[in-house]
Amino acid sequence: MHVAKVRACLPTVAVASRRRAKCSASASGGLGEILRAEPLVAEGGEKDAVRKYYGETLENSDDLKTTACLTPHAPHNIIKETLKAVPDEVKAKYYGCGSPTPLGIEGLNVLDLGSGSGRDCYVASALVGTNGTVTGVDMTDQQLEVANKYVDEYCTKTLGYDKPNMKFVKGEIEDLMAAGIQDNSMDLVISNCVVNLSPDKEAVLKEVYRVLATGGEFYFSDVYCDRRLPEHVRRHEVLLGECLAGALYIEDFKRMCQEVGFTDPRVLTGHIIDVKDKDLKEVVGEATFYSITYRLFKLPKHLETLCEDYGQVATYKGTLRGAAHAYELDDHHKFVTGKPMLVCGNTAAMVGEGGVSWLSQHFEVMGDRSKHFGLFDGCGGPVSSTQGMEVGGGCC
Repeated sequence: MHVAKVRACLPTVAVASRRRAKCSASASGGLGEILRAEPLVAEGGEKDAVRKYYGETLENSDDLKTTACLTPHAPHNIIKETLKAVPDEVKAKYYGCGSPTPLGIEGLNVLDLGSGSGRDCYVASALVGTNGTVTGVDMTDQQLEVANKYVDEYCTKTLGYDKPNMKFVKGEIEDLMAAGIQDNSMDLVISNCVVNLSPDKEAVLKEVYRVLATGGEFYFSDVYCDRRLPEHVRRHEVLLGECLAGALYIEDFKRMCQEVGFTDPRVLTGHIIDVKDKDLKEVVGEATFYSITYRLFKLPKHLETLCEDYGQVATYKGTLRGAAHAYELDDHHKFVTGKPMLVCGNTAAMVGEGGVSWLSQHFEVMGDRSKHFGLFDGCGGPVSSTQGMEVGGGCC
């Protein structure tokens, strides 16, 4: 389902709730666990349960009981062509809910959280070229074995590189330093239906913010819910493996992003997840789950909690690979090549104000923040005036 239809299924979110999003969602005891969507498998067992489910229980994607770890929409033609050269075993062991690999990333340093069999890393390896690097981090030995098996052959023979630009390391996404990922070392972090599996999602976001260089981005697909899940759902091991038990309530996720430093989360795409198994459907009850691709930019001192109007104009140059005629920043910003667009300060920063963002070489931004005209038009209400509903954090 298209994100516009997803919006129509969610409660209206007024601007007052966005202002309240600055308030801390942290709490102690049971409420804190609920707000952070902590899975309640036996202590210390969350990661063991995930390792077992993805390393032993699932033979391939046909074994899944929901559509949470499946990608329903065809990726861009460039991605589809790139996938043809990815080894079959790598693709067979792929469990993802979106397409979290942007185009135009030549020369960037990319990190994949919970890289699994490595499918998205293999695609990114081809996209970044010889001047870029790709690192996959995963904690499951069986998946890492598959991912590592074809690295040399794929990079040197299939892609024709002198040496591999891709590697996989064992580690946990809550502690990337232990996996050897240094501060400010990555231009782009991607992840595909993995953050929900973590028992400490705030730690994951903090680590991503740490390793990203200023102007970098966390571009990822994951599973969210329209409510905070009750204890019996968060204790269900199959639902944990299917990426549902750890799903964050969308509004709690946005609050968490703001606390970490990702001030203006933007939705790119989204769809409703189908719980196919009747027994699991009975467990989750009326809860509705969504797969959403978010874009989180690390732009300290450039992003504000609301979209402010400074009279700035951005023009897309048409230079990103695969987007010669137009570029979609998110679900409500489509830049037509060569056509100036009035944007809020946050959007100006994301596409290149001051040359900070990784996208800056592809946009021309005119105007500064010397004169303020108040809230950007539309920020006083929901994002989508046609649907009257909101999923994302951006409001202009």
